[in-house]
Amino acid sequence: MLLLEGKSVSKALRANVRNEIEMLKSKVKRAPGLAVILVGEDPASQVYVRNKEKACEEVGIVSYSYRLPADMGQKELIKLIKELNENDEIDGILLQLPLPKGLDTQACLQAIDPRKDVDGLHPENQGRLALGLPALRPCTPAGTLFLLDYYQYDLEGKNCVVLGRSPLVGRPLAMMLNDRNINATVTMCHSKTKNLAEICRQADFIFLAIGVPKFLKADMVKKDAVIVDIGINRTDEGLCGDADFKDLENKVAGMTPVPGGIGLMTISQLLENTLEAWKLHMDVFKAEA
Repeated sequence: MLLLEGKSVSKALRANVRNEIEMLKSKVKRAPGLAVILVGEDPASQVYVRNKEKACEEVGIVSYSYRLPADMGQKELIKLIKELNENDEIDGILLQLPLPKGLDTQACLQAIDPRKDVDGLHPENQGRLALGLPALRPCTPAGTLFLLDYYQYDLEGKNCVVLGRSPLVGRPLAMMLNDRNINATVTMCHSKTKNLAEICRQADFIFLAIGVPKFLKADMVKKDAVIVDIGINRTDEGLCGDADFKDLENKVAGMTPVPGGIGLMTISQLLENTLEAWKLHMDVFKAEA
């Protein structure tokens, strides 16, 4: 089995981002700027934000941190987002999810300028994705496809099963796999899908994003399938994915580990999206010059 680890792939993507920033920043006399908004004190979110800020520093992106109390009001949060939309030092805005109870996640995401939406979650960017138009892509699906491309997998015509239909991962990933640049044959499954094991056994590639520890077993896959485990679960035994790694490793052709797989790609793709947002912003500067 080929271990599809994310460390070397993530390193390659970050090197590309760092090199392009170094090459381009002299033209606008500043580095890209990413605003990171963290509301509340969720421990997991705090770790994610620190990792993202560290990654920004690594590639030459300036991160602006906004750590806000959990009782932050909806109006105050949207006001901050709109101020960041108008700030020419800010190219990307990341609103760390989940938000505390009482805040409307969709209203806050929709307040972000789509051109600064580095998570790719604004309805405009999601709509452009559905139509196959250029847009900032959600980080986890985009990072996933970068990893598969790095390992030189050709998905054209392959049967791909996506387990999960969230707007963060499952839905955008299914659309991206079905894009005419990839041309996979995609089946999206969820908790109400009948004959799920039978469907999975027909798949060349299985993408897991359901949040159920060790859900996928060896009897649910065909020999030499490729398993892309996007899930990450905290259990008494430590972190694990949605796939039962030990049960599957002697049957499948390739599999991503958890941790050390897609999670690394998500952060690296955030850097890539910030670079793309910066380049878009630079074109605005040129038009105004």
